Amino acid sequence: MPSSGQPRRGKRRFDDDDPTFLKRDFHRPSLPPEELDADTFGLPAGDRWSTWDQSTPSERGPRPYPRWLITELAAVDTELGILKTGKEADVFLLRRGVPGIPWSCLLAAKRYRSAEHRMFQRDSEYLEGRRVRDSRVNRAMASRSAAGRAMIAVQWASAEFAALSQLYQAGLPVPYPVQVLGTELLLEFIGEPDGTAAPRLAETRPGHGELASLWEQLVAALCELARLGYAHGDLSAYNLLVHRGRLVMIDLPQVVDVIANPRGAEFLARDAANVGRWFAARGLGQDLTDELPQLLAREARLP
Repeated sequence: MPSSGQPRRGKRRFDDDDPTFLKRDFHRPSLPPEELDADTFGLPAGDRWSTWDQSTPSERGPRPYPRWLITELAAVDTELGILKTGKEADVFLLRRGVPGIPWSCLLAAKRYRSAEHRMFQRDSEYLEGRRVRDSRVNRAMASRSAAGRAMIAVQWASAEFAALSQLYQAGLPVPYPVQVLGTELLLEFIGEPDGTAAPRLAETRPGHGELASLWEQLVAALCELARLGYAHGDLSAYNLLVHRGRLVMIDLPQVVDVIANPRGAEFLARDAANVGRWFAARGLGQDLTDELPQLLAREARLP
């Protein structure tokens, strides 16, 4: 018979279910309660911890990071209000800063809506020629299943982030893409330090000299875009900003590869016609606007 002083055989000492083992780490920090969102735990209403550390290096903007960008992990994002509602996404104004430090930066948070709440109905014509590495994802998006529609929302955000990263590095006038995380895209805020957003081109009334300057900037940007093999895909006076005399292109989730997309030439011509009509209606010479489609086709080396 075993000695009464010998301990009975039980669970292994380091079994995950052993309560004596779970109590050993006295210095482990307490976790927030499960019902609280980790992004907002301990913060005032409307704030969240910076999501910078949640994105991978490939989900962050091109290096070197701009000097104005706050990348500290202790930073807090404070939502200041909505900037714009759109067909497929809403844009919010955020202030990112570290508590106790006197400087901060303003960001535009573009949040793509879930599939059932989006109003953008022309996915297929823009998605032609686009593929992702996972064939199952391609099949799901093509079938427009519930999972496929959710994947398309993520694809829009990822596509816009990738396009902005490439165009920013090429020197085109686009906002700096800060990061992408799921269906949220964080961008450089184009506007004033007090949070006043730059007006869209359609909201401006430029004089003759400014009109000519804006047209020259636009033609240069579109030619460079065409040389890279792209068309904006949905260009108009409503997705061009004017900030202190500088023209900035925005809203590029549907950017079109004019070679891979069978309708690439059509998108290129439509972009040129849309902006050409706006400038012509405000006094720019009709001959200049009429030449733009052919000029872009040559730059893209289309037949």
